[in-house]
Amino acid sequence: MNLEVVKNIHFSKLVKSSDRLREFNFRKVGGASGGYFHVDVPDDRGNRIIFQMYKNDGQWRIADEYVPNWIAALEDQFSEVIEGEIE
Repeated sequence: MNLEVVKNIHFSKLVKSSDRLREFNFRKVGGASGGYFHVDVPDDRGNRIIFQMYKNDGQWRIADEYVPNWIAALEDQFSEVIEGEIE
């Protein structure tokens, strides 16, 4: 019987967007070698915006094409945050 232990990765980061600090919650879904990150953040009204990030050519990219511009503008910063946490 083979057992595979997969580390659960989840963290929150404060990121400045539109002159405001917002708390982004990251959770890794899938195995250590693959998978994606599930990310959620509240908007100005308190509604949760949820999107996924996949690794593509060494960078983490937002998979959903319909995210607000203030989130899309932070894509490179999210990639750096994720790489800093999983190293």
